[in-house]
Amino acid sequence: MNRGRVFSGARPTGRQHLGNYLGAIQNYVSLQEAYECIYCIVDIHALTTLEDTDRLQENIHEMMLDWLAAGLDPQKSILFVQSDVPEVMELYTLLGMLTPLGWLTRVPTFKEKARMQPHNINYGLVGYPVLMTADIALYRADTIPVGEDQLPHLELAREIMRRFNHLFGETFPEPRAKLTQFPLVLGLDGARKMSKSYNNYIELAASPEETLKRVMTAVTDPARRYRSDPGRPEVCNVYSLHHFFTAPRLDEIASQCRAAEIGCVDCKKLLAQGINAALEPFRHRRAELAARPQHVVEVLNDGARRAQAIAAQTLAEVKERMGLMPGAAR
Repeated sequence: MNRGRVFSGARPTGRQHLGNYLGAIQNYVSLQEAYECIYCIVDIHALTTLEDTDRLQENIHEMMLDWLAAGLDPQKSILFVQSDVPEVMELYTLLGMLTPLGWLTRVPTFKEKARMQPHNINYGLVGYPVLMTADIALYRADTIPVGEDQLPHLELAREIMRRFNHLFGETFPEPRAKLTQFPLVLGLDGARKMSKSYNNYIELAASPEETLKRVMTAVTDPARRYRSDPGRPEVCNVYSLHHFFTAPRLDEIASQCRAAEIGCVDCKKLLAQGINAALEPFRHRRAELAARPQHVVEVLNDGARRAQAIAAQTLAEVKERMGLMPGAAR
């Protein structure tokens, strides 16, 4: 039975936060039961911004600790670091030879990044979608978990693979999107998505005390100035987070908020309690893993070995089809 092969990669941002978990990690975990999954920390992609490279190895280690503690299982999935399988760079170069520049400069994320770093519009930034395509193609993944906003990026990858297949013969399966419901998790400011860049996040691995301290800074209903004012849970970001962590008490909290029976401070304390209770098993597992740092190294080394076995076979076929190997058909 063909289970299908999933590929997904994430930049090494270090310790993960609630937005990462709710938006991607818990989905990664659930996909393991139905698919052959390959999950990669894409450290080469991270170099396009040239920031914090001195902490790259630390960020990789911390991120993998969170993935493992959350339930990613190296017995069920291949977990590895992108640069540990150098074949991806060779395929990236080869695919770049047949990708029109116009395809790359029209990508919305390129335009956005160019605006954000106008003094560092580097070759890697322009070629980012080709490297993403190489990630997927190298492992012949046929299923890519994405949100609707990422569909244009996947379609470009499909175009590049389609062009290769047309020029050199059927080699890559055209990956299909597996649309997933990535909830938009607003940060503590209530205005933007949860992100380290905006300093509006709560780390999964934070202590209960740190979690409470962070939650107490959260923006609530801007119209509620006094404890005696009735609240509007439908516009309160703290209440939106209750959906994920205190779901059984949602109606009760909303009713008490509207009746001014609880204030914003009370609501935040309830949320912090819910987050800490939900994450207690995760934090316990993470502490156990952190006490065995060599285990993470072993997981990544084994994952790289297994990924490279697939990559070497794919790259050999690509080079043969392109006439780059001795004895290849001319």
